[in-house]
Amino acid sequence: MAFAVSDELLGTFVPIAVYWLYSGLYIVLDGLGMDDYRLHPKGEESKNIVSKWTVVRGVLVQQAFQIAVSLLLFTALGDESGTVRKQPHALHHTLVVPYAFGALYNHPLEGLILDTIGGALSFLISGMTPRIGIFFFSFATIKTVDDHCGLWLPGNILHVFFSNNSAYHDIHHQLYGNKYNFSQPFFVMWDKILGTYMPYTLETRKGGGFEARPVKLNQA
Repeated sequence: MAFAVSDELLGTFVPIAVYWLYSGLYIVLDGLGMDDYRLHPKGEESKNIVSKWTVVRGVLVQQAFQIAVSLLLFTALGDESGTVRKQPHALHHTLVVPYAFGALYNHPLEGLILDTIGGALSFLISGMTPRIGIFFFSFATIKTVDDHCGLWLPGNILHVFFSNNSAYHDIHHQLYGNKYNFSQPFFVMWDKILGTYMPYTLETRKGGGFEARPVKLNQA
């Protein structure tokens, strides 16, 4: 007899699997030597206040929250049908040089309110089915990991369709840009509406790679 897995269960675990698989792809690329496409030179990771293992552990904690809330949500649906941001978000900014697998490295409170509960609300309000949710949240996961990958790869199709990309969001992780370019993971609309949009130029770095530089600083 075939082993059946519900869409609700897949919707809980597939985006998490996609997160680590896609992050792993960037780890492999990093090991192959991508100096010509880096947004930060090698060695600059020393600016990060936390270790890679701390980031991994923090993401796993948040994903455990996501699993718990998702299972509670789908259990409830099944029974029925038959000053909070500023300090927590500072933890995400201990990564000046983002890691692909650090895309969800947040304070547990921020992760619970913005990502987990926010994701649950978007699922409920939009009326998407569990199967559609699998694809939507998996794609959103790929996009947010890509935004934190630290690479500007030629031919990246996500950069073609979205101006919110790894260079755009890299500005947000810099000490001078942490009040700008919040928008994630798809569009920059809210940054423009709320006055937190910072345009940038992508410049070739001497020695290889690229650097995203805010236009405001260039004009100073």
